[in-house]
Amino acid sequence: METVTHDIIIVGAGIAGLRAAIAAAEVSDKIDVAVLSKVYPIRSHSVCAQGGTAATLREGDSYDLHAWDTVKGSDFLADQDVVEFFVKQAPREVITLEHWGCPWSRTPDGKINQRPFGGHSFPRACFAADMTGLHEMHTLYGRAIMQENITFYNEWFATSIIIEDNISKGLTAIELKTGEMHALRAKAIIMATGGYARIYEFTTFSHTATGDGMAIAYRAGVPLKDMEFVQFHPTGL
Repeated sequence: METVTHDIIIVGAGIAGLRAAIAAAEVSDKIDVAVLSKVYPIRSHSVCAQGGTAATLREGDSYDLHAWDTVKGSDFLADQDVVEFFVKQAPREVITLEHWGCPWSRTPDGKINQRPFGGHSFPRACFAADMTGLHEMHTLYGRAIMQENITFYNEWFATSIIIEDNISKGLTAIELKTGEMHALRAKAIIMATGGYARIYEFTTFSHTATGDGMAIAYRAGVPLKDMEFVQFHPTGL
C-alpha cells in the first residue's frame, strides 16, 4: 500500500473544505495541504445551494441583529460565541469571494445585492442569481488550484482514520479509479464531509451526502454532536 505524507489533510472539497484548504495554505507556502474528495470538487453538494450567504453589509443592518436572528432561528440552541464569530466574519468572507471573482448579483447602483431569506429580519442574503453555491464553489476551487502547496486527491474515498497511541496520524483511502488502497499520513486532519441526509427517503441532499466522513470519525473514537439537527427543505416534503 502506497503511503504519502502531508502536513494537513482535509477530507471533503465542498465550500467548507476548499475554504479551509485555502486558509491553511495561505498561512505559509511551507505548509503542505492535501484535499481528499470522493467526488470531483465541483460535484460536491455545496453547488446545490441556491438562496444566498448571509452577511451584514447594508446600512441599517447590524451584527447584533444578525446574531439575534440566528439565535432566535435556532430556538436558542446555537452556541452564541460561535454565532458572534460567524456574523462578524461573514462580511469579510463575502468581500473576499468578490475579490476572487465570485459574480454576486448587483443592485442598480452596482453594490452586492441582498434579499430577505428565512428567519432574516433584514435583507442580508448575498446571492449570485439562483446558483449561489455553484458560483462560490467555482470561485473557491479556482483559487485553491492556484495554491502550489495544495494537492488534490479527487475521487478518493476515505475509509478509516489511522490512530497511533490515541492520536490521529492520517487516514486510509481507496482511489476509485484504480481500486487501490493508499495511506495518507499527516499532522492534522480536518473533516469537512458534510451531512448524512441521504439516509432519509425524502431529502433534497445530493446522493453523495451519506455521512461516511462522520462514520469514520466515530469509528476512530471521535464523539459526534448535534446529529438531530438535519435540514429538510420544503421542496423535499
